[in-house]
Amino acid sequence: MIDRLSLANFKAFRLADIPLAPVTLLTGLNSSGKSTVLQAFALLRQSYDSLTLFSSDGDSEQGGFLLNGDLVELGTGQDLVHEDFVRSPGLPTPLIGIRLRTDDGQTHQWTAQYAPEQDVLPLHSASGYLEDGSLFGRCFQYLKADRIVPATSYPRSHHQAIARAFLGARGEHTVNYLRHHARHPMPEGPLRHPGADAHTVLDHVVAWMQELCPGVNLEASEIPGIDSVRLSYGFDGTAGLDSSARRRPTNVGFGLTYALPIVVACLSAGPGSLILLENPEAHLHPRGQSRMAALMAAAAAAGAQLIVETHSDHVLNGLRLAVKNGVIPASATAVHYFRRNGQRAEFVSPQIHDDGTLSDWPAGFFDEWENSLEQLLD
Repeated sequence: MIDRLSLANFKAFRLADIPLAPVTLLTGLNSSGKSTVLQAFALLRQSYDSLTLFSSDGDSEQGGFLLNGDLVELGTGQDLVHEDFVRSPGLPTPLIGIRLRTDDGQTHQWTAQYAPEQDVLPLHSASGYLEDGSLFGRCFQYLKADRIVPATSYPRSHHQAIARAFLGARGEHTVNYLRHHARHPMPEGPLRHPGADAHTVLDHVVAWMQELCPGVNLEASEIPGIDSVRLSYGFDGTAGLDSSARRRPTNVGFGLTYALPIVVACLSAGPGSLILLENPEAHLHPRGQSRMAALMAAAAAAGAQLIVETHSDHVLNGLRLAVKNGVIPASATAVHYFRRNGQRAEFVSPQIHDDGTLSDWPAGFFDEWENSLEQLLD
């Protein structure tokens, strides 16, 4: 597991050292640095997939940080570097650095040279390799905030959904992944839902989706003759393919399709998985947001690591309940509240206790309800 991320001259952070846990929540106001944390991981994976990450000959055509690709689009070097960057002695330009530390004490570091107009920043140095494969292997998912929306069909890519087991940064390969794995057995463990009708992957996806919309079921099937797959919903409470009155996603609430990639990502997670999530609460009602946190805690209990950007106090409270109910220990959680201090981003880290309480509530940390209530009662 990755237990620390360190950044230098990277977007909102001049220097930052961010502790990570099996479940890490990133909270705070807009443009406070939360997304930067996820983007650092996505940038490494994107550069790795392009075969540039471990080239260190200083040639931007051969190796470097690939700023624009399938996972993130960060612009050019002048968009990436921190405004008040730290200079490196003896070098004409600053270095942009990302360092990871794993829980066995190993460190892995990459630094790139600043080039204002380039979108591939040449590597200055690279050391270490994540042998557990969480970031660079098949056990990686990154789901951005702008996920798939209800549609009549979705892409059918064997390479992405089956060979790589990757759902896509927008979750666009989720339906095909589910079509292929629907009848596979769901492994024993905390991700098995007690309300599932049977123990296939589809049965457990349906059971967790029913936490968001009671009675819903779904089917993923291929469309003959074209490289697309179809998703449909029913409302009889079963996962059977003989369900009647199937409905297109375009005729069902937006939140179901938006949440499906997160449910599938968590249920497909196993030991050593790394899941990056942006705004899992989007388009869900409060109960659904809380239950989504319960699913994330179950994925962590199954051995996955999740780093989650959220604006939802219901997600926070759902994680606190998971700790109180013994799904995961308090030591398996980290909560960081990001805020701006001039040009720089900083963060504070309230701790979740074993009983689900928080060590402190910094000013601005999910306190809008109390602030509004005070005004209403004034």
